[in-house]
This record gives sequence, structure tokens and C-alpha cells, in this order.
Amino acid sequence: MEINIHFVKMQTSETMEAFAIKKLNKLAKRYDWIIKADVSYKLENDPRNKGRICEIQLSAPGPRLFARSIAENFELATDQTVKDLEIQLKKRKADMRPHLK
Repeated sequence: MEINIHFVKMQTSETMEAFAIKKLNKLAKRYDWIIKADVSYKLENDPRNKGRICEIQLSAPGPRLFARSIAENFELATDQTVKDLEIQLKKRKADMRPHLK
């Protein structure tokens, strides 16, 4: 799986890149038909201090999968986004299963 990480209007972070790659590699082991992942990290001014945004788009057979989370820090946002994608991947796998027989 190819992983592209983008930091929008903010400084890049090797720690966040490693964290995202680790999480996405776990998904790739479970769902080996994922082709590519595009990850975007953004900072947003939010009075509630929840301005850390993580967006992940996965390329896989069928329509692309997308999830977005806003949290207090990028690690929490990444965790939530990956969990949302995992739910979508489980549904996609269930839809694909009848076609594989």
C-alpha cells in the first residue's frame, strides 16, 4: 500500500508520519486489497480547543473510502479516523464476499 501524508498550512512532523504509517499498516495487513492512502493533517482555530483535523482517503476496489475526525490532538484524531475507516472496510468486505465465491 502506498501512503501519502500531507500537512496543510503547518509544519511537518516525523512523529505524526510514523504514527499514521503504523496505524495504516495495521489496516493494510487486515485488508490487503487497499491500494493507496492519502492522509491530511490540518490545524483549525477552534474556541473549544478541538482544532486538530485528520482526513484519510483510501483507494480500494469500488468507491473510495473517506473519513475525517476533529480532536484535541492529532493522535486522537488519527485513531478515530482509522476506526471509522475500519467500519467502512468491514462493510466493503462483507459486500465483496458474495462476489468472491
